[in-house]
Amino acid sequence: MVFKKMLGALGVGGPSVDTVLADPNTRPGGMLQGQVHLEGGKSDVDIEHITVGLVTRVETESGDHEYNSTVEFLRVPVSGALRLPAGARQSIPFQFAVPWETPVTDVYGQRLHGMTMGLRTEVAIARAVDKGDLDPVFVHPLPAQEAILEAMGRLGFRFQKADLERGYIRGVQQSLPFYQEIEFWAAPQYARALNQLELTFVANQQGLDVIIEVDKRGGLFTSGRDVFHHLRVEHATADRTDWAAQIDGWLQQAVLSRSGGHFGAPPAYGYGQPGYGKPGHGHGHGHRGMGAGAVLGGLAAGMVGGYVASEMMDEAFGDEGDFGGFE
Repeated sequence: MVFKKMLGALGVGGPSVDTVLADPNTRPGGMLQGQVHLEGGKSDVDIEHITVGLVTRVETESGDHEYNSTVEFLRVPVSGALRLPAGARQSIPFQFAVPWETPVTDVYGQRLHGMTMGLRTEVAIARAVDKGDLDPVFVHPLPAQEAILEAMGRLGFRFQKADLERGYIRGVQQSLPFYQEIEFWAAPQYARALNQLELTFVANQQGLDVIIEVDKRGGLFTSGRDVFHHLRVEHATADRTDWAAQIDGWLQQAVLSRSGGHFGAPPAYGYGQPGYGKPGHGHGHGHRGMGAGAVLGGLAAGMVGGYVASEMMDEAFGDEGDFGGFE
């Protein structure tokens, strides 16, 4: 057990904290549990409260500029007021449910390039707040999400990167003020018609909304444009569907409609939404970054992206002066 001294906010000789998760691996809608271990410093202290929160990095578009900020999207109280005697040790257990819309960070045991998430422990003493411990959290896909990701691999799409965009998707019920985009290079059979494909999951207890966005290439007399497809997948029936066939059917329609026909979804397996879209998305929206990996016999080989270990978390989140919520 390695305690982290609270030197910044609480001074030399203050208490120490170490948060230990029973299992840092979870899924959307799953549970995280652990203990906050405290060790007293040189004198007795009165702790006002202890909280833990899930934090991640979110990209925000502001005019022509983009910036990343650290966002805490869930805060859970661990303890109210308590006295920690000098040199004493105390452990406080906690557990909480992970929001259903929590973005996926790891697939097939590999971190998605561009994703980072941690559990932040906050201890308040005498109106001073120390965010003294940051532990990595690994969010794995739900079975329905995994089935669709596997379908993308079978169709030959190569993973590029993933990120979180601040905003709300029109036509989809959202509780978190950001959404995840998992970006793929176009599979060879679609490469002449499509530049790129982006996949977004918005899950709830019953199922998930799946939004597919394709960057459609322009022709000699037509400009390129982004086109959307919206699927609703129920958790209970997700394994009864050939998602590769359904997604391919819609994408084949995209390829065949390059001459300018209507670009939508066959009623048998989905529906289009007039006016549907995401903030900042449309013709001219730039796709950022160059990911790594190629799909070789499935999606797994394209998901490698740099494992974020505990000692690297502070570097991954960088300056947390903007930490503190959604404002």
